[in-house]
Amino acid sequence: MKTVVLVSGARHPVSRRPALTRLEAQAASLAAKLGGTVRGLHAGPSDDQLREALGHGLGEADWLEIEDRVDPVPALIDHLKAAAPDIVIAGRRGEGTGDTGLVPYALAEALDMPIIADVVGVSPGAGSGTVSIEQALKKGARRRLVVQLPVLVTIHPLAPPPSPFAFAAARRGTIRHERIEATGLPTAKPSPFVERPYRARPKMMRQAGAGQAGEKAVLVGPTPEEAAERILAFLEDNGIRRYSA
Repeated sequence: MKTVVLVSGARHPVSRRPALTRLEAQAASLAAKLGGTVRGLHAGPSDDQLREALGHGLGEADWLEIEDRVDPVPALIDHLKAAAPDIVIAGRRGEGTGDTGLVPYALAEALDMPIIADVVGVSPGAGSGTVSIEQALKKGARRRLVVQLPVLVTIHPLAPPPSPFAFAAARRGTIRHERIEATGLPTAKPSPFVERPYRARPKMMRQAGAGQAGEKAVLVGPTPEEAAERILAFLEDNGIRRYSA
């Protein structure tokens, strides 16, 4: 049985350093228990995540070096077509980069493979060329499926925890490097959204003395006297505080 574990170009949410996601570490540990040939696969500008995956049970891995901001899906499709694995295991999505969660589905469609999401267990099937899969459902329910190979699965967070990281295993593991030219590969489009630090917005309050019910006003930089007058008027209009002159 040939198994390929997809490793994304995830980054740590705080340090922004390349890091292996927990789901992909769970996928590596799960694949290592299946037996047969198990390889990792990553398409990106560096192999840092692959080296960490080797420490969680993968003995070998393939690194398809592509430039940053280049869509990795075409390179992954060509490689998987040539490798012809029986099982492809992936996380739900990467973390901290241009993650959409659509890469496993794009690969399954291009490779004409069935895809099963939220998998918590995989084991060889009783019949030849089959695999037994345990899938997590809503409200803690589980479902067992027998699927004909090849198949692509994505891991659920309730899958068994990953094996402890072994530094010696990471050093012993081998990574085969292949440079993929960007010619003909589509470049990922920049996001139309802009990230900015949170800015507190001024709060709306009813305008006292405006003469119109429900009318609101925003006070930007009022003097202390103006602010105090508006607050007292607001309290009086709403019956919260009554005072006499």
